[in-house]
Amino acid sequence: MPRKAGITDEIIIKLYKSGMPFKEMVPIIGLSGRAIRDVVHKHGVKMNREKSSGRPRKHKVNEDFFKVWTYEMAWVLGLFITDGCVHNQNHSITFSQKDETVLRLVANYMEADYVVSRAYKTRSTPTLIINSKEIKKDLSNLGVHANKSLTVPFPDVPEEFLPSFVRGVIDGDGWVQKTGYVMNITTGSLQFAEGLLSVFHRWNLRAEITTEISQAGNSIYRVWVKGKDDLPKLANILYNGIAVSYDSYKKEYMRQRATD
Repeated sequence: MPRKAGITDEIIIKLYKSGMPFKEMVPIIGLSGRAIRDVVHKHGVKMNREKSSGRPRKHKVNEDFFKVWTYEMAWVLGLFITDGCVHNQNHSITFSQKDETVLRLVANYMEADYVVSRAYKTRSTPTLIINSKEIKKDLSNLGVHANKSLTVPFPDVPEEFLPSFVRGVIDGDGWVQKTGYVMNITTGSLQFAEGLLSVFHRWNLRAEITTEISQAGNSIYRVWVKGKDDLPKLANILYNGIAVSYDSYKKEYMRQRATD
């Protein structure tokens, strides 16, 4: 059973110390439970009876994070819908982002251990691993399930938190033209695309959906906002008075026309 690319001994030890049971570590790491124990033992990490039997301890994370709407929760949810993964075989969720600043901010907001599978030969994107059955259940209640990319609905986000949610979506998978005239978000879910389009129209933005077919034969939907006046207007909605502290080049591209 080969170890998965990018999973180092350090990551295995962090997962073990976080309280994740062996049966949930196996599909993430790619090693058998015995092989994982061997790695832990090799580094002199003490194993108690609770650990040896595979019984879980509390994994450090705020398990109520997705239960109550906040600006931070809405941003993380938007980011997760675009860049996250719910695992079928265990109680883990993962966030993948090229910019580790984003992953550290997510971990900070969720009060989670910073356990990251780093870039490797076959994967160039660092991935934050969070283990929680409760969080997985709460995401399911919000309509976010395993294999979500083609079916995820647009969640029922309270109006107050919509700008933070959309900001997370754009931070996760949005594209902004360098000149600041065009922005789009790509999704495989028609439901999500139509929900996002509806929000942009409510904000009186010039928006539309285009469709293309992927190499795998699936439909890909792009939700566009266009116009030298519309991009700064969108930026003002998303960024003015928002508590989330991550600023990307996308913000600067959208706002650059505001003073024209």
